[in-house]
Amino acid sequence: MTGDRYQLINFVQKFLGTVKFGNDHVAKIMGYGDYQIGNVTISRVYYVEGLGHNLFSVGQFCDSDLEVAFRQHTCFIRNLEGVDPLTGSRGNNLYTLSLQDMMTSSPICLLSKASKTKSWLWHRRLSHLN
Repeated sequence: MTGDRYQLINFVQKFLGTVKFGNDHVAKIMGYGDYQIGNVTISRVYYVEGLGHNLFSVGQFCDSDLEVAFRQHTCFIRNLEGVDPLTGSRGNNLYTLSLQDMMTSSPICLLSKASKTKSWLWHRRLSHLN
């Protein structure tokens, strides 16, 4: 579930009922769509008006060919190749994912040129002793 309609692609606007939260607040489910997180797509994510956080179920990840593993303080969402495109941390018995970190990270290639002398110096400074 998400409260941000603009995060959903292939959005289908359709009233699907309501959800009731722990504080007895009731909110309308106004449609669904696909949620893109980097190269991961979570299908059929409900749009709930006024929801302040994104809530995903383990089943939604599994339906997207992802595996979810929980440890004492961390959770891992793995793809079929064994790569962890998403990781989360545990706090107050709730596992949370930081999607902003995932969205802002992109592959970066840096190039640097140095003389043979300076190259050796940096090699030593970085503790590459051989």
